[in-house]
Amino acid sequence: MSNGIVYSVVVPLYNKELVINESYNRLKSVMDNTNEIYEILFINDGSNDTTRDMLENICREDKNIKLINFSRNFGHQAAITAGMKEALGDAVIVIEADLQNLPEYIIDMIQKWKEGNEIVYGKRVKSGRKTFLKKFTASAFYRILRKITNIDLPVHTEDFRLIDRKVCDALNSLPEKNRPLYIISSRLSYNELKNSVTFKGKRSSEIYDLKPNSKKIVSNN
Repeated sequence: MSNGIVYSVVVPLYNKELVINESYNRLKSVMDNTNEIYEILFINDGSNDTTRDMLENICREDKNIKLINFSRNFGHQAAITAGMKEALGDAVIVIEADLQNLPEYIIDMIQKWKEGNEIVYGKRVKSGRKTFLKKFTASAFYRILRKITNIDLPVHTEDFRLIDRKVCDALNSLPEKNRPLYIISSRLSYNELKNSVTFKGKRSSEIYDLKPNSKKIVSNN
């Protein structure tokens, strides 16, 4: 099924013309360094800026890039779902285009996958810049969600994660269309082992000045 593709990187995006070139260059650099066959799937969620034109130019220059264009804005989770359905890799990595999730952490996720973990999620380090209210509400959200859904949802996680081919296939078989990946994947009984790559991300206001120099912590929780 994979046509030899080991990794599929799924990148949903909407109106990201200011960051798309940096995002592409960083992702390409990381994936080239794996020395394995990969594809990067950009899902353009009905952008009304120059995102589509920029991505089409990238596709013409790079055979590893695939582009899915939505006719209108269907939403972030719908874009992720579309990318997962087209992904051919043995492992599928979902990451934001805005570089708040640093692509360099993908290497650590891949290592944990090779150790036998079928779901490896990105877990954001608590930022000292957040107010007490923001910290409290974020933490409360996950804990309330755990209680009402009976899902063991890891705190401070998001859609940035790597999933094994069999997990991707299981998710693709589910009927939900607009499904939050970080919740749905936690419903599946796969070898997650609570493995995470812990990272310190950036705020949206900082994304145009990002350098791959954040402190990197790989943890087994």
